[in-house]
Amino acid sequence: MIELVLGEVLNNVVEHAYGPVTNGQIEVECALGEGALVFVVRDFGREMPEGQLPEGLPIDIHRLREEDLPEGGFGWFLVRALVRGLEYRREAGCNTLSFTIPIADCKRGGLRADPAQSSG
Repeated sequence: MIELVLGEVLNNVVEHAYGPVTNGQIEVECALGEGALVFVVRDFGREMPEGQLPEGLPIDIHRLREEDLPEGGFGWFLVRALVRGLEYRREAGCNTLSFTIPIADCKRGGLRADPAQSSG
């Protein structure tokens, strides 16, 4: 789950915030919070359209033909479904995205959130 969320978030930064820029900086912080992993992702690329996160509305893939499916647009729907406390802000030319993933969700995904736990 963490890989999916970070993959979507970082791909959006590369494609949309930086576009053709090949040397854009991305900072990713992860900390262990109370019952959750807390992520902060920063970049210095373009601002989100209208200064807000996209809605990420779901598309009913069963009602569309494969050739009519949009190429993108599913990412923010997935991110919103998998994380908690999703927030975006832009200050002094820096985009900051923060969110949490409950540890229980990480464990269900096969990840050990506590390195002190033994695998048996």
